[in-house]
Amino acid sequence: MRRPTHNPMGRHQRLTALRRVLDNDAAPLRSRAAAALVLLFAQPLTRIVCLTTDDILDDGQQVHLRLGAPPSPLPEPVADLVRDYLRSLPAHTPAVNLSTHWLFPGRRPGQPVNTSTLRDALRDLGFPNQRARTSAIRHLVLQAPAPVIAKALGYHDKTATRLVTEAGGTWSRYAPGDHTR
Repeated sequence: MRRPTHNPMGRHQRLTALRRVLDNDAAPLRSRAAAALVLLFAQPLTRIVCLTTDDILDDGQQVHLRLGAPPSPLPEPVADLVRDYLRSLPAHTPAVNLSTHWLFPGRRPGQPVNTSTLRDALRDLGFPNQRARTSAIRHLVLQAPAPVIAKALGYHDKTATRLVTEAGGTWSRYAPGDHTR
């Protein structure tokens, strides 16, 4: 059996995938919201399923997602998708799980959706989860210093630094730490 490749998508492919996720009104909101988080913030599904509704901060003008410090702003089309998804939660949550705070609640009371269930839903959407995640993190670490990305997205500093090197980034000489003194 041939092992699937996890080559990252090109930037254009990733943006096309995001547009497809945003425009596909026929697909379940849960799958679309999860796919958008992978495409924008390179979050693994194991972390996405652990998000709670308290991790979404909406002041009425801007929506932020608490992944690290500070919370990451959601661009407007994705913010609208997440708002729509949050409004849909009570209607799509099993009655036994109505009081849950999981952003992606599962069928079992008090439990988030199973990672493999969410992965299957994304696959049904035609979404290349691993390729999208790899593409997103590589794009992010090329745009800003690895320690900044690591802190904002909840990645370990060493992981982000390794990803910069793999992506051919030039932030390797950036001095992490508090520069406010």
